[in-house]
Amino acid sequence: MDWNKLAEALIPDENVKDLEYYEKQYPQRDLPQGAQVTRLAPSPTGFMHLGNLYVALANERIAHQSGGVFYLRIEDTDEKRKVEGAVEVIHTSLKYFGVAFDEGADLCGEYGPYYQRQRAEIYHAYAKDLIKRGLAYPCFCTEEDLEKTREYQTENKLLPGYYGEFAKCRTLTEEEIYENLRAGKPYVIRLRSQGDVEVKHTFRDEVKGEITVTENNQDVVILKSDGIPTYHFAHAIDDHFMRTTLVIRGEEWLSSLPIHIELFKTLGFRLPKYGHNCSIQKIDGETRRKLSKRKDPEASLTFYREQGYHPGAVRTYMMTLLNSNFEEWLLKFPDKPLDEFKYSISKMGKSGALFDILKLNDISKTYMSKLSEEETYDFLKAWADEFGSDAQKAYFADKEYLLKVLALCMGIGGKKRRKDFICAKQAVETIGYFFDETFSPKYAYKFDKATLTKILTDFQTAYDYKDDCSAWFDKVKAVAEQNGFATDMKAYKANPEGYPGNVSDVAEILRIATTGLSNTPDLWTIMQILGEERVFARLQKATACL
Repeated sequence: MDWNKLAEALIPDENVKDLEYYEKQYPQRDLPQGAQVTRLAPSPTGFMHLGNLYVALANERIAHQSGGVFYLRIEDTDEKRKVEGAVEVIHTSLKYFGVAFDEGADLCGEYGPYYQRQRAEIYHAYAKDLIKRGLAYPCFCTEEDLEKTREYQTENKLLPGYYGEFAKCRTLTEEEIYENLRAGKPYVIRLRSQGDVEVKHTFRDEVKGEITVTENNQDVVILKSDGIPTYHFAHAIDDHFMRTTLVIRGEEWLSSLPIHIELFKTLGFRLPKYGHNCSIQKIDGETRRKLSKRKDPEASLTFYREQGYHPGAVRTYMMTLLNSNFEEWLLKFPDKPLDEFKYSISKMGKSGALFDILKLNDISKTYMSKLSEEETYDFLKAWADEFGSDAQKAYFADKEYLLKVLALCMGIGGKKRRKDFICAKQAVETIGYFFDETFSPKYAYKFDKATLTKILTDFQTAYDYKDDCSAWFDKVKAVAEQNGFATDMKAYKANPEGYPGNVSDVAEILRIATTGLSNTPDLWTIMQILGEERVFARLQKATACL
């Protein structure tokens, strides 16, 4: 077989250069000893999973703590899955959570291009080299042929795949190959595997420790019929030339590890270190299952942005999943920047990380309670600008007014901050009653129309915006007394049947009339923020609605 001639016939790419050219084009990185080069390499599907953030944070921490490089590579070899604008989604999502790349797609960098479809020349050069060495060959099998093989293997309980006796094109003669080419039959290029499934090796996984790996015997496709490489082939070449030293990825790739080990060996490349982290799981009833992008809205990074979880809170929670000793560190140093925590790959869990949204919510409440007045304002405004309604965006037109609202509702500037706000959406929705555009009261009183009318009318007569809190409450008590309500709680408790209610009930009536809610922060302060004109307008509206 004239392998050189066959290589030119199968891959007539005039742009390919000698292999030594690419080694010079992408030299070893000039980095300190021990520095790690890590990457995130998603497909541009338009969906960013919580697992993407999990892996991204691990790779980013390892690279930056070691003085290395963290880069973004877009693995767009599968054109069918590509979604327009997906790369922007990747950048936007990870930037929101503070994941910073040093180089990569749409960024500068000397080891690009960082889109695999733009690197076809390199893949072709190495595929041609493998063909010339007799380590790759053309396969003309149709989908129908492959399906028949799969059915036979399944029926006979055989190892599935294209190998041994089932690798029908592996033994084609030179004449048969050229006859197929002249006939215009489409073909893929397959690796001629040298592995033996009877041979097993011990492999050091950076997360799981020592594992047993069986040699690969599959003649996997390395170039598809359109000349674009498969993930397996492309990632081996890219990790070599981008000088990746460590790959942290999901455990679903463990089954592909034998293929990758053989590819690196066959290509003559040094194998990077691999660490396979466990999937993120959740409790579903009495079972534990993998977090699903189809079933679980919290699987998507977009969910956290739309809800307005603070990125710092999510990042903090993710660190509790990533390193077993992080929570202990956080208790000791609650106010230190997260980047000061010494992340360790050895502390990653060997079993599935359990996602608990209640725990995330608790962390978020604490995180939100520590934001300053300006930080809170800026965070809520940024959320409203992107995800809020037009009415919610308008909340931020009068900054001074809104800061008064936030000071009351969130306890900013007070002695004790409130810890009941989880996310921006909740906070912005909670303050809606302070704005006429979103004030939509549901008047739910405990008393009859006549009693309510009298109390609301009496209070409007007595109310003076200039009253301090003490004088204001004296007038509430006076209105209560005028209408037969108890102002002495001891007397009321001793004889509740003797009164229609007590002063707290009167305050609740005024609260509902003013805010539409039965439970709010201090009512006097609310009225002070709303202003005299708005308070009277709301009391009159409430009276008219009886």
